[in-house]
Amino acid sequence: MKERSIRIRLSQKRNDKLKAYAQSKEKTVTQLVEDWIDRLPSPRIDDFDALLRDAKSVACFSERVRGLANATLSTNPLPNQSDD
Repeated sequence: MKERSIRIRLSQKRNDKLKAYAQSKEKTVTQLVEDWIDRLPSPRIDDFDALLRDAKSVACFSERVRGLANATLSTNPLPNQSDD
């Protein structure tokens, strides 16, 4: 697996705190971040299915709107309304 790097901005105070915590746990900052990421919940397949359905719905709606926008408006006059 190809490794990636990230860069984050921290205040000096937070950076010092993070390094001190890592040292107290005898870990690197990278190990702390990886441990935190590993504790994050994994996205459920159901969530992906819902996202996919939503994306398909939006695409379908967009196609309909595009079709309506491109449709030629009827040139037939509206029927006269009586003034009864």
